[in-house]
Amino acid sequence: MSAYGRHMEREYSAQSLSGGGSERASSYAMETGFYMSSFATAIFIGALVAVGVLLITLLIALTVMLQSCETKSHGVVETQKPSFDYNHCQIFSLHMELNTVEADRFPSMCRVVALQYIKEGQYARDLNSTVSMIQNYFSSITPTHGGLDVVLIDIDDILSSNRRLHRYDQYGGSDFVEEAKHLKQMFILRLYMELHAGGWPLILLSRKPEAERNSSIEDLISAGYRAWSSLIMRSEDELHMESHDYFSKRREVMQREGFRVIASIFRRFLI
Repeated sequence: MSAYGRHMEREYSAQSLSGGGSERASSYAMETGFYMSSFATAIFIGALVAVGVLLITLLIALTVMLQSCETKSHGVVETQKPSFDYNHCQIFSLHMELNTVEADRFPSMCRVVALQYIKEGQYARDLNSTVSMIQNYFSSITPTHGGLDVVLIDIDDILSSNRRLHRYDQYGGSDFVEEAKHLKQMFILRLYMELHAGGWPLILLSRKPEAERNSSIEDLISAGYRAWSSLIMRSEDELHMESHDYFSKRREVMQREGFRVIASIFRRFLI
């Protein structure tokens, strides 16, 4: 090969090497950048969307839970907040019991409250609680063998008629009142039988005059009452006395005779 040919070959080889180096440098520059395939990009975007949906769902759930808790809390406050009518009637009822006011003076507004008290079942629950407390009391004591420890029971609730039921007709509550009276009679009779079975002498006390003794005995027997120790009726000189004075007098007479009144069961149910 001539000298000119060898010279041209060297120049061509140098250009080739220079071009190859440039390509390698360009390739190296591209490889150092951030590269992601289309599949990886789709996965990344899907993950971002899923996280966003999850956060939104969590936010909605927390909002609903907070609203629900607020509603429940508001409801509890409202149910525990007694109305003015209920408080007024409760105070009036206590006044009637302490001062032996006749039931006919019970305000008509309070009769609606009383019917609600019965319809919602609170009357039955309170009655059951009262009887349970009496049972617990007598389960912790026993009568003496001398028969001087006695229990005094007001029987006028047992012998009461239904003459007051018509007062509730206009409120549509006569049936509820009748059911409440029947429930009360069942509780009193059950308590009476348990006290008798426990060996307690039972002295029955009535506001009715002595002239109604026979009819009162018949009513007691028909109601299921038996074996009482004594039945006290009003004498003629006691007819003008207030109920509280009459009961106090009879209790004092019994104590002077040597009896110990362990318990007095008096309850005027205003229905």
